[in-house]
Amino acid sequence: MSAAPQEAGQGGAGQRTAVHFGAGNIGRGFVGLLLHDAGYRLVFADVAAPLIDAINATSSYTVHEVGEGGVDHLVDGYVGVNSATDEAELVERIAAADVVTTAVGPNILKFVAPVIARGIAARPAGAGPLAVMACENAINATDILEEQVRAAAKGEGLDDADVDARAVFANTAVDRIVPGQDPGAGLDVRVEPYFEWAIEQEPFGDDVPDIPGVTWVDSLGPYIERKLFTVNTGHASAAYFGRLAGAEKISDALAIPEVRAKVEAVLAETKALLVAKYGFAPEQQQAYVEKILGRFANPELPDTVERVGRAPLRKLSRHERFVGPAAELAERGLPADALLTAMRAALAFDAPDDDEAARLQAILGGDASDEAVAEELTGLGPDHPLHDAVAALVKEARAAQPD
Repeated sequence: MSAAPQEAGQGGAGQRTAVHFGAGNIGRGFVGLLLHDAGYRLVFADVAAPLIDAINATSSYTVHEVGEGGVDHLVDGYVGVNSATDEAELVERIAAADVVTTAVGPNILKFVAPVIARGIAARPAGAGPLAVMACENAINATDILEEQVRAAAKGEGLDDADVDARAVFANTAVDRIVPGQDPGAGLDVRVEPYFEWAIEQEPFGDDVPDIPGVTWVDSLGPYIERKLFTVNTGHASAAYFGRLAGAEKISDALAIPEVRAKVEAVLAETKALLVAKYGFAPEQQQAYVEKILGRFANPELPDTVERVGRAPLRKLSRHERFVGPAAELAERGLPADALLTAMRAALAFDAPDDDEAARLQAILGGDASDEAVAEELTGLGPDHPLHDAVAALVKEARAAQPD
């Protein structure tokens, strides 16, 4: 058992405390690092017992920035809590914290919401509001988490006004490439030097948390979609095109001229959407695209096409990195041919040991019509202008499946 929590807002000798859900590579190498460097005492919460045991058995780990301008960062002064077996301690930690963040994946937020609600309910009288921020690769993930926390809080005897008095919820956009790590690296994490953590400022009023490195913005929507439809769309496109071309790493995929050309075509389409929708200057967005492509091509980041391509069902869902921008382009009467080509490549993803890839291939091998499968995978109904094109992709993918 770790040391007992301090009073809310007082992590010990005036030190602030942050509880972070998800002690994996992104949690340790990005969000946790920035919170540590901002002076927060870190509490990592995770269901993986060996990971939590390793965190509690070590006094520090190092985040290695690889590539031009990279430096090493030492992270120390943290504890780990097993959120599957030590819920009572985790509730106490949240009740005493200043900040709660997550990097668990959008589909897992519903599982962490109840314990966050219990922690909010347990906060002592007079404690400042808890800042709650979901740091996920999804649009407005904190809104999703907030809805689930508020629902769970009702079971703790809190109404919406009570939650408003005890917590502040702010959407974020996060961007840092954190590849799969070398075996035997322990808690150390390799990351790229570049990062962006944008957080909406308005929910905090005049009491904005002091987290150096954060970009505070008035309107997060353009930042979220710019990142999702450039970084995430481009990364996944490189993975799916690269896998079909026989590449092992993302950097290898970008070194294949045909693959790079396809990824550039995809990002030209998402650029057109972002310029039309948000008024980004075309040259500004093109510079952002070039920066992103340079990051993907960093040979110091051993990211594999298989890792980046995992979870194809989520990546093909309605508001994600392919269907989201492609649907909006079609609705505006703009072409989405390159995005459709990337979606076709995603339909061929059959990596072993990926449950979603297996389910995708099972869906394609089922008896439902091409049109029904297209709607199941992408959420695009028959009346949507992109539906028929996606149904045609499904038909192609089915014809290519082995007997």
